[in-house]
Amino acid sequence: MEAGKQVKIMVEATIHVPVKKVWEYWTEPIHITKWNHASEDWHTPLAENDLRAGGKFLSRMEAKDGSFGFDFSGIYDEIRINEYIAYTLDDGRKVTITFTSHGNDTIVSEIFDAESENPIEMQKSGWEAIVDNFKRYAESLN
Repeated sequence: MEAGKQVKIMVEATIHVPVKKVWEYWTEPIHITKWNHASEDWHTPLAENDLRAGGKFLSRMEAKDGSFGFDFSGIYDEIRINEYIAYTLDDGRKVTITFTSHGNDTIVSEIFDAESENPIEMQKSGWEAIVDNFKRYAESLN
């Protein structure tokens, strides 16, 4: 990655659930703890979410065997209910999430700044796995 040039990565999924429910499942901590993991050997035992501009969020992500864990956290920059979320992670990277309603389907598109420690493809596949878990979870409730 060139110095000073931020690489952006996009992941997207079509969820066969109306946008109002997708928003609820995406933003409420009771739901976040059930879908927010990239693989079955990880989980999110704790989620906190103050869903407003200036509000903070935290998802504690841990390996189920206790070998590793980290806080995924930041501050919301902009919230448009059922449409859009923008936030800044604690490390300064930006993330935007767009929720596009198509009748009983919702397209969730996430664009995030890549970090410099891991390969781009690894980052993309990890975020895609989480969005895929969200899709399975949301669709299983409807």
